[in-house]
Order: sequence, then C-alpha cells, then structure tokens
Amino acid sequence: MDLIPNPPDSPPSEGFFASFSSSSSTSSAAAAATSSNPSQSQPQQPQSPSRYESQKRRDWNTFGQYLRNHRPPLALSRCNAAHVLEFLRYMDQFGKTKVHTQMCPFFGHPNPPAPCPCPLKQAWGSLDALIGRLRAAYEENGGRPETNPFGARAVRLYLREVRETQAKARGISYEKKKRKKPPQHGGAGPSDRSPPPPPGAGMHLIYLLCCSLVSCLRSAVNN
Repeated sequence: MDLIPNPPDSPPSEGFFASFSSSSSTSSAAAAATSSNPSQSQPQQPQSPSRYESQKRRDWNTFGQYLRNHRPPLALSRCNAAHVLEFLRYMDQFGKTKVHTQMCPFFGHPNPPAPCPCPLKQAWGSLDALIGRLRAAYEENGGRPETNPFGARAVRLYLREVRETQAKARGISYEKKKRKKPPQHGGAGPSDRSPPPPPGAGMHLIYLLCCSLVSCLRSAVNN
C-alpha cells in the first residue's frame, strides 16, 4: 500500500496519532454497542422441530402425495373415511411386520422358528400412531374437527380389527399388564402375619382340654 506523505506544516506523527485516536474511539464505540446488546453479536439459531412434528409433516406430505396420485386426483375437501381406509391399505406395502395367515403353520406363534411366505404389513401400533398424527395435521391445516375423516368411526373400527387380527396371527396379547404393588415397609409383611383361626377353633380347644381333664380324673380314681 502506498503511504500518503504528511502535510509539510504538520509534524510527521500528528496524522498517525489523529487517525489512531479516531479509529480507537470508533472501535470503542462499537465494542460498547456490542456489549450493551449481546444478541446482535450472536444471531439466534432457529429451533429445530421436534421428532413428532417432523414425522407429522412427513406423514401429511405422504398423504397429500397419495391424494395427488389418486385416479382421479382427489381434493382434500372431498376426502372421507373410505379414502383414509384405502390409504391405510396402501401403506401396508411398506410394512415390515410379518402377519401370518390361518393356513400358515406359525399362525399364533410369537417367535416363528423358520421363515414363511406370509405377507409383511404395517403393525397395528404404527397405523394407530399414523392416524393420530394425520388427525392432528388435518385440523392444523384448516380442517374442521367435525369433518375430520381420520377420526371417523369406520377408521376406529378398522384399527380395532387390525389389532385383533394381528394379535391372533402373531400370538401377541395387547392387554395391559397390571402393575404389582410395591411391598410396604415398616410393618409386618403378609408372610409375618399368622392366619386367623378358623371358625369354632376356640370351642375345639375347650373340648380337648375337657377331655384331657376327664382322662386325668379317671386315672386318679383308678389309682
């Protein structure tokens, strides 16, 4: 960089100190402004959506693509429970759960020992979660709750049927297990307590004492 010569009437160092002082004051002012407003120095990063929100958005896009590929293409306003059931059957081709047929020797077997040609389908739990996300996405995108096709009775009955069918085919029970109550500390446990005497036990003891007393008296009299 070429240096600009100082004016002849000024001392050689005057221009340097003047520019340095002005740059110092400028940098000080910038530092003060930055310290007074630290949010400007560190831009806030947008929060990434949660896993549930991301999955819900992907499911909604998948359902929208299904409506566009429908023959003929179907508008969301004309979608009903029958189209939702059709979509769920369409999603079975992407399932990874083996559902045995009644003719399969592994029908009702929870852990089959060998492979079989039974089809792969969507698990009941996956379909139930999928319908829940689509039901919420439908209302978030302007749909009315009273016309929500994902909450129709036919869809609920279909999910119940899938649950029962897969439970029989795979030998899996979906009933919730009852939680065992934790043992209570600080008192006598059930094993420490003696069982209550049966009814009439007191009278039986009195009868035995009386018999023993009579035997003793007879022995005394005979002797």
